[in-house]
Amino acid sequence: MSLDVFAVVLLAALLHASWNAIVKGASDKLLTTVLVAAGSAVIAIAALPFLPQPTLESWPYLGVSAILQLGAYLLLARAYRGADMSQIYPLMRGTAPILVALAGTFALGDHLPPIAWIGVVLICAGVLSLALGARETGMAGVRLALPSALVIAAYTLIDGVGVRLSQAAIAYNLWLCLLTGAPLLAWALARRRAEFLAYARANAFYGAVGGFGTLAAYGLALWAMTKAPVAAVAALRETSILFAAAIAAVFLRERMTPVRILACVIIAAGAAVLRLA
Repeated sequence: MSLDVFAVVLLAALLHASWNAIVKGASDKLLTTVLVAAGSAVIAIAALPFLPQPTLESWPYLGVSAILQLGAYLLLARAYRGADMSQIYPLMRGTAPILVALAGTFALGDHLPPIAWIGVVLICAGVLSLALGARETGMAGVRLALPSALVIAAYTLIDGVGVRLSQAAIAYNLWLCLLTGAPLLAWALARRRAEFLAYARANAFYGAVGGFGTLAAYGLALWAMTKAPVAAVAALRETSILFAAAIAAVFLRERMTPVRILACVIIAAGAAVLRLA
């Protein structure tokens, strides 16, 4: 993987971990998730008229991905109610790359060299080792994290195809943000209007920052998927787990156990191997 793509994916990982920390640290995780999604949708509305639009061939992929990402948002908010970010985030995000790598080989024709497979396996091994600490926080959040991984793998593969067909990676990502953010916002206004509006006024800053974070994080990853195999990008992007662990320990005051620290070391080793691939 070239150095520029490697650096871009690491930046995407940092941004992704940052907006997840906003959701985890919020008093109402569901409303904060809606606020973040709505923030990205507002940015998309402002920017889309000035950009080349995705090709018609990519729109079916956009539609299916938007539905899957809506489900991922809701699972995210529910999972964070049940366990620590430093545990749930890795389980939710990190089991997806191996699924993407296996499916991508057949669905996308992205054949990874042996050294890249070693990097993917190392990252996933580090992530899965975090399941050893599941009893520390209870299984409720963990049971939601694993279905989330399947959803994440599915929309990653779909977007890997869609963004390549779109010939407009930035607009493709903006449309995704709009198609996921608008339904969530409509739901909040229909079901919890007064509560959501009051919450949005008090937390507008987090909505703006989180909205930009989620938009930029996935946009950078989508761009990288046009330059490198989807499986390699998906795996390297999950180094966001390292950033999430650091954020959780420093800002959310979550305890870093020896198992979690060892897992982070293994994940970092996997990232280093992917850089050599």
